[in-house]
Amino acid sequence: MSDYRRAIAFWIAVGAGGFLLVPWYALQDSVFALGWLAHFTEKEAAPALLQAIRHDHPWLMPLGLFVAAGGALLAPLPRRFRSNALIALGGAGFVYCFAQGFAIGPRGWYFDTFAAAFPAFKGSQEGMGLGAMLVVTCFGMLFALGLAGRGYFKGDAFVAGSVVAVAVLVSVFTFFPVFKILISAVEDNNGAFSLAALPGRLFTQKVWGLGCVGGSTRCGVAWNTLILALLCAFCCTGLGLGFALIATRTDFKRKRLLRILTVLPIITPPFVIGLGLILIFGRSGVINQLLEWAFGLQPGRWIYGLQGVLLAQVFAFTPIAFLVLIGVVEGVSPGMEEAAQTLRADRWRVFADISLPLMRPGLANAFLISFIESIADFGNPILLGGNFGVLSTEIFFSVVGAQLDQGRAATLGILLLLFALAAFFAQRQVLGKKVYTSLAGKGDSGLPTQLPDNVRRLCYSIAVPWALLTLVIYAMAMVGGFVETWGRDYTFTLKHYAKAFSIEFSSHGIIWAGAAWNSFWTTIKLSAIAAPLTAALGILSAWLLTRQKFAGQGAFEFGTMLSFAIPGTVIGVSYILAFNVPPIEVTGTGIVLILCFIFRNMPVGVRAGMAAMTQIDKSLDEASITLGARGFTTLRRVILPLLKPAIVAALVYSFVRAVTTVSAVIFLVSAEYEMATTYIINRVINGDYGVAIAYCSVLIVLMLAAIWLIQKLVGERKLGRRAIGVPAVATLGRNAA
Repeated sequence: MSDYRRAIAFWIAVGAGGFLLVPWYALQDSVFALGWLAHFTEKEAAPALLQAIRHDHPWLMPLGLFVAAGGALLAPLPRRFRSNALIALGGAGFVYCFAQGFAIGPRGWYFDTFAAAFPAFKGSQEGMGLGAMLVVTCFGMLFALGLAGRGYFKGDAFVAGSVVAVAVLVSVFTFFPVFKILISAVEDNNGAFSLAALPGRLFTQKVWGLGCVGGSTRCGVAWNTLILALLCAFCCTGLGLGFALIATRTDFKRKRLLRILTVLPIITPPFVIGLGLILIFGRSGVINQLLEWAFGLQPGRWIYGLQGVLLAQVFAFTPIAFLVLIGVVEGVSPGMEEAAQTLRADRWRVFADISLPLMRPGLANAFLISFIESIADFGNPILLGGNFGVLSTEIFFSVVGAQLDQGRAATLGILLLLFALAAFFAQRQVLGKKVYTSLAGKGDSGLPTQLPDNVRRLCYSIAVPWALLTLVIYAMAMVGGFVETWGRDYTFTLKHYAKAFSIEFSSHGIIWAGAAWNSFWTTIKLSAIAAPLTAALGILSAWLLTRQKFAGQGAFEFGTMLSFAIPGTVIGVSYILAFNVPPIEVTGTGIVLILCFIFRNMPVGVRAGMAAMTQIDKSLDEASITLGARGFTTLRRVILPLLKPAIVAALVYSFVRAVTTVSAVIFLVSAEYEMATTYIINRVINGDYGVAIAYCSVLIVLMLAAIWLIQKLVGERKLGRRAIGVPAVATLGRNAA
């Protein structure tokens, strides 16, 4: 049997197992607990075949017929006929599976149209479970195998299956939830369809007002969001580049400390930075108290508004730009720089004409991610915004305010999406069709060119003060957990840590007596599951976008970035609307949190992977294919070893964001699955700042340990270059000058 037919047989076996052996509908407990085996024939745990025969679910029987028909295609048949049949069978089975799920719910027909057109019946069904997931996967992969058999994706079944899998996952867990909430933008307050409702909510003075130009009133939240995002993206990209240059192109003696400081803001809950800035620059902050004591100046409120939110966002998002840029800066070929120096170019010309242009993909991706992060940020504007409103906070108040206005929240979400799309297309326009390849299939033993003196001094003058201020903010946050009342009574105490993380020993073993342990272990477990899945999906998507050509590639890339353009509050509400009822009913479980983490954080892995792969010569792929390797082997043996910086960036970002995210999960947590950030927010609301700060300190230590472990497990990329030698570089630079 050929590899092609073996692949068909494997997926038919998966579909048959889902239809015949495992529960079709979701269970109260995990299916992996195996408790359902004792109730295999009962309605709650029965597979699809028994559901159809014994429990009044006859509409499931056609799915078994589809799977059986797939088994018939294992017979010797013309390849073209088999491929066409697989496309038709896989597509029909996939559509039917979801169609029956959306048509029939817990109370019968979902839609009045169906109830009027078809006879009444007593059947009903709950959310899909493991059996349904296996059958859906079977149909999707059979469809992909059919495409590969017809010659699409160069006949590579792995590439075809990857494209289909990612497209389906993004459609179900990104497009569908967003559609569910955005459809309310064209509904009136009674839920009826109304196109007039959209412009009435969008074109208002509060959204587009320009009163700040004349100084009479405030500007609209749309202008505030756009101005803030542009300033934040410029600052974060510049700072991220400065840190990357210091880390890779200088002999700075505290590089390790600098790397730790650049990731500190990303490993803490978003409100920690805002609280630290308030304690330093607020009315009762250290700076204002010092100025009042020394010069008699009255405390001001300048930290609240655009400047305060911008400062907090730059602290929060610069590490993301640094993580994207560090691999790109490392990937610039020293051989090209030495060639320019051989032609008597000085260090400034080499940096400006060779190094910087080759970094353009990383700069553009860092700018795009920082821009989208800024417009989607919620924690910093809600804490430091004051009278400076932005779209994300307006959406939040539309959802949880005194009057629930889901339509207005959806309309403002559309506006945020348009801003993100504009940044996305502007980035593509900047990059154009130029080639930025600098890593080929041969070793590069050149020495990286030392930075020009003025560039090095500029990097130091910006990065070092930023690092020192970061130290001050986090020092205050760490100290705050050891005092009675932060800002009032600085008596030393350990009661906050004891209240949150106390441990007791009994005859039955260890008792996790602290109030925070439940949320702590839940956060670690769910984040550890989500992080590798997020990184794998992001890197795979980046490989498909940069190394493959297929119809709809632009829409595919847009889908992978869509979740980043939507504020976390909107994502959370949309997941409730989409997944609170069958056919996909997962709210209140850990699964919905994992799904939210994966598809919310996947774009960073995509952009980091794309930026890194842009520099890897495609001749490496071609050489692998020439030697008979297929797509999966080329990805595993050739591409992935060169993507270790991007893999580290994706793993680190996805794990720490899963631990520290607030807005995306605040509507999704439950009593059983409480996250660390929601626990901290509840402590802050109750005025228990000591416990909240103590918990934040523990999370910081946890994230630093996780980052170290990820870097050790992934390792470093080996490029076959000599280590930077400052004396040699300096001599070469002087000779070139």
